[in-house]
Amino acid sequence: MADRFDLYRAESEEIEPPVILLEDVSKDYVEGQHALKNVSLEIRKGEFVFIVGSSGSGKSTLIKLLLKEISPTRGHIMVAGKELSRLRENSICKLRRSIGIVFQDFRLLKDRTVFDNVAFAQRVLEVPNHKIRRDVPRVLSIVGLSEKLRSYPDELSGGEQQRVALARALVNNPVILLADEPTGNLDPRNSWEIMHLLEEINRRGTTVVVVTHNREIVDAMQKRVITLNKGVIIGDQKGGYSHAKN
Repeated sequence: MADRFDLYRAESEEIEPPVILLEDVSKDYVEGQHALKNVSLEIRKGEFVFIVGSSGSGKSTLIKLLLKEISPTRGHIMVAGKELSRLRENSICKLRRSIGIVFQDFRLLKDRTVFDNVAFAQRVLEVPNHKIRRDVPRVLSIVGLSEKLRSYPDELSGGEQQRVALARALVNNPVILLADEPTGNLDPRNSWEIMHLLEEINRRGTTVVVVTHNREIVDAMQKRVITLNKGVIIGDQKGGYSHAKN
């Protein structure tokens, strides 16, 4: 395992490394109690992957590890070509610029317009105003909200609010998009609209990782499905939720 990790660490013109690589990763919040245990996985550039499992299976811990909000107790993690254990604080901020994230509860700023909510993701990175004025309308067009630039979140439906959150996650052209229960607060029609948008974003080249409990969507889309149970990967295959081990 260590040899393979060293191989990915070395830059190669012939073999492009995974955009996400975990090698024997464990995370213990309490000694002897594993949130994740000996997890190894690879996600390649351009993949669309579902992460499924019941509550307490380790899905949220996995997302926090990928964002380096927490560190593993054991093992190695590489994201977008960077070994996370070696990153300094300023490098962690740079890494997060290459990752877009969408949450179940939208997390929009209620006192700011749609334009300003999306622009916020660029302003924190001190992107020049002329680039913000160009990029925000472009990404809002991708998610079908060109006419909502001056609207406020409370004036939007739940599906529209999630599309604003998706635009915010995309505006900095991330290599990876993490979607944590993106349809959890949406009705079926809006849920499918969001999933079709994620699929289109994936076709444009972004690696998409979706954490979800939505069995119907997973079954219908027939993507790669990684199943967690009590911190352990018990299934990793293409197909629906129904094909995963229980």
